[in-house]
Amino acid sequence: MNDKQRFAGKVALCTGAGRPEGLGEAILKRLAEEGCQVVVTDLGKPQRHMGSEHIGTTQEMEQVAEEIRASGGTATTFALDVRDEDQVEAAIAHAVAEFGGLDFMINNAGIGYLIQPVTEMAKEQWQAVLEVNLMGAFLCTKHAARQMLAQGRGGRIVNIASEAAKNGHPHMAAYTASKHGMLGLTRSTAIELGGHGITVNAVCPNHVTTGLGAVQNEYFAKYKNMTVEEYLADMRNRIPMARVGRTEDTANAVAWLCSEEASYVTAQGINVSGGAVLY
Repeated sequence: MNDKQRFAGKVALCTGAGRPEGLGEAILKRLAEEGCQVVVTDLGKPQRHMGSEHIGTTQEMEQVAEEIRASGGTATTFALDVRDEDQVEAAIAHAVAEFGGLDFMINNAGIGYLIQPVTEMAKEQWQAVLEVNLMGAFLCTKHAARQMLAQGRGGRIVNIASEAAKNGHPHMAAYTASKHGMLGLTRSTAIELGGHGITVNAVCPNHVTTGLGAVQNEYFAKYKNMTVEEYLADMRNRIPMARVGRTEDTANAVAWLCSEEASYVTAQGINVSGGAVLY
């Protein structure tokens, strides 16, 4: 365990946190290291456009939770489809029942692997991306904010966006539109909730080779007629810090936004990109 316990007594729920070596896992492990009680959520079982290779299964969620417990943290799991408002309400009720409240809501669940030219993308694929990435973040924000308002002690909502929230990308119109929308959701809800001590911010990482990142690497390497190694080398050459992102980079940014040190920071889209994104 980390010597610091600045999140002792706090409760965090993170969506899309059941995949090993994913951003959600890294975020919850980082918070738990400092005493936060965490709820690991993910889809649990495959659904249309969301195969087992792209989601956190029930077994994988429990694995993440068990690793947190083994390191001295406190964790529980909950299968959650963020598109289903009843399930969102139930997940937050689970956090309250298990740990007594909800302080940090991390909207991390997302689809970034449905990559198609805009002229070829099916309507149902577009809908799947927008429903998970944007509507899911809206529903989780809505019900997390209700719980935080009822508690009367403020809170933190952190949306995991992307550099795609600020730049365009070929063959990723749905993903890019959803992340731009997430930034708009962040700014508007921050204005609404700020007077209640609830901050709302977005973290905008550049490329991180998670399971999702590996799919993107393979697709765009082929698109550019490169090997994956050549594609990653080219990416590193364009990043001032000369490396791609790591899961802990995003996790560290989230931990800071959840801390009292960031209590006056809200409505921001914070780049965690090694200097690749400048605005």
